[in-house]
Amino acid sequence: MAALLDGDLAEAGRVAGVSLTEYFLTDGARWLWRFRLDQMAADPGRARWMVRQAVVGDKGLVVGHAGFHGPPDEAGMVEIGYSIAPDFRRQGYARSVLIELLRRAAAESTVTTVRAAISPDNVASLATIAGFGFVEVGEQWDEEDGRELVFEVPARRVPPA
Repeated sequence: MAALLDGDLAEAGRVAGVSLTEYFLTDGARWLWRFRLDQMAADPGRARWMVRQAVVGDKGLVVGHAGFHGPPDEAGMVEIGYSIAPDFRRQGYARSVLIELLRRAAAESTVTTVRAAISPDNVASLATIAGFGFVEVGEQWDEEDGRELVFEVPARRVPPA
């Protein structure tokens, strides 16, 4: 993430072990890298819950990034986040990423609930979570993204492949 903040895509890819695209250097991505690095500096234990590359297939095609906003809170809730690069959208990758995030949450004994907060205008993400048992539980205001609808699903509900 530090290399990405420096604009060094080659070094970031070398450290990650995969080829990263310019999508990882967008303003939105850089905001995320700075935010997550600050979180990890304050609490290094958060690192294993943070954002990672979304890699598809044995050739290491990186289609975006995904992860959790942090470790489970006191109630066992984790919030997911994912972003698919524009060239790879509408090909099922977001659904695959969501399945992997849900599986990872289900594998953690301390996680009881998975949350997704989505802008009401983000039709693609709303469609992605449909069919996975998410229930709308409210809404929130996000300083970066504005109004978001909040959805939750029990963590033990492992989705089909």
